[in-house]
Amino acid sequence: MTDKKSKNGNYAGFSLKCVVNGEKIERDLDSSRSLIDFIREDLGLKGTKEGCGEGECGACLVLVDGKAVNACLMAAVQLQGKRLTTIEGLKGRDGGLRPLQRSFMEEGAVQCGFCTPGLIIASEALLAENPRASLEEIKLALAGNLCRCTGYENVINAVEKAKTIRD
Repeated sequence: MTDKKSKNGNYAGFSLKCVVNGEKIERDLDSSRSLIDFIREDLGLKGTKEGCGEGECGACLVLVDGKAVNACLMAAVQLQGKRLTTIEGLKGRDGGLRPLQRSFMEEGAVQCGFCTPGLIIASEALLAENPRASLEEIKLALAGNLCRCTGYENVINAVEKAKTIRD
């Protein structure tokens, strides 16, 4: 980890080393850069959306070392030495869609698409930790994601269906 001090003694830059969607990266960035801005603007990965900017809607969820986190609440420098997975990094063993992504499509859990990446990331984190999650556990895992289009029933059905599919 390398910090670079500006003339006034504040940290002006940071040399970030991490893994993004399976690829090692090293980037210099402003130490105050948010993770959501780093993902969307610096890396050009537009699948992760910024909704509320306050960690309330779940649109910006990503996986950091396998755990779902709100990218709008995290500084990019916190990725140092970690693995970041965005919606673009979720791939099945054959390089195509993961079972969860397929079940979202098949169950009509995708409407306008704005919240879909966050819903899939939240569901992915849940099923990775608990492949046999109960209906109540699924609802609890999705409680931090706001969606105005689906009404959640199709989303819950998609997660239930994905539990039975092996990748």
